[in-house]
Parts: sequence; C-alpha cells; structure tokens
Amino acid sequence: MTRDRIVEAADMLFYRYGFDHTSFADIADAVRISRGNFYYHFKTKDEILDAVIAARLTTTKGMLKQWETESEHPADRIRSFIHILIVNRTDIKRYGCPLGTLSSELAKLNHDAQGEAKALFTLFRIWLRKQFALLGHKAEADVLAMHLLARSQGVATLANAFRSEKFIKQEVQQMCDWLDSCLEGASSAL
Repeated sequence: MTRDRIVEAADMLFYRYGFDHTSFADIADAVRISRGNFYYHFKTKDEILDAVIAARLTTTKGMLKQWETESEHPADRIRSFIHILIVNRTDIKRYGCPLGTLSSELAKLNHDAQGEAKALFTLFRIWLRKQFALLGHKAEADVLAMHLLARSQGVATLANAFRSEKFIKQEVQQMCDWLDSCLEGASSAL
C-alpha cells in the first residue's frame, strides 16, 4: 500500500537525516511517487511524523509482546531489551538510537509531537518496570527501568560518536552482568 511505503520511507529518512532535514521531495523520491499522489495520502510533514511515531509504537508493542512470548523468565526478556543494541549495532554506530535521535531533535525544535515521541520511551519504561517487578524488585522497579533505559541511550550515543562496535559489545556485557547482580539481589530478598 502506498501510504505504508511512504511511512516506511519517511521513518528511514527521519532516522538517517533527521525530521527537519527531510523534505516532502526526499520522501516522494524514496517511494518513487508523484507529489500529487503523495499529497493524496499526507498533506503535511507533521502528518507523516504522526504516522511514523504511530508505526514505531505498533512495532515496539509487537516486539515487546514477542519477547514475552519467547521467554518465560523476566530476566531473559530484559536481556532481549539489552541485546537490541547488538541486533541494531550497525545502524546505531552510524545514526544513533532511532528513539533517542527523534526525541532529541523534536525537543530541540520544540515540536508539538515531542510528547508522542516520548510515548515510545514510556512504553519501554512501563514494560521494563513490569519485568523488574516480576523479578522481585517491585519497590525499585521504576528506578531500575529508568537506569537501564538511560544506560542503553548512553551506549547508543557514545557508540554513534565513536563508531565502536567493540564498545557496544563491552557495554552490553556489563549491562547483562548488572542484570545478573539484580537477580542475585532479588534471590536473597526472597
């Protein structure tokens, strides 16, 4: 469907070049459609941005659901979150984190969609909080979730700055070691 192709192309271009630096023409060229056909689906770039954020939310919800289906243990689910840095390492080294870069750019632009982009981080925060609570860390689940989100964003930012796959792998291992120490703490508290 043309609309889906537009959203997919816009998502890729916003990630690689930024929302502000991507034009209607860039998106239309990537999809290879006329501007008339393009305007039939989207009247403004903000409408495209809304559709991109909605698509990212849908994709993220699906991924989180898949992690829950594939793994019975919350620690394994959290490891899936941590390992997303390895899975996406090539793009992260080159462009940074898709959520972080979009949120940062929209904040700098003081764009109205800032809150919608934040919803992506909130989705991860709530999901991670649930996993840490299931591990027996109910009282500090939100703090642990935010710590892991912050650490993963820091890793993505520095991996992008230094273009270092070795750094990503090293930090992922350290986050997994940290998670193991959280598991030990939960076991002793039980």
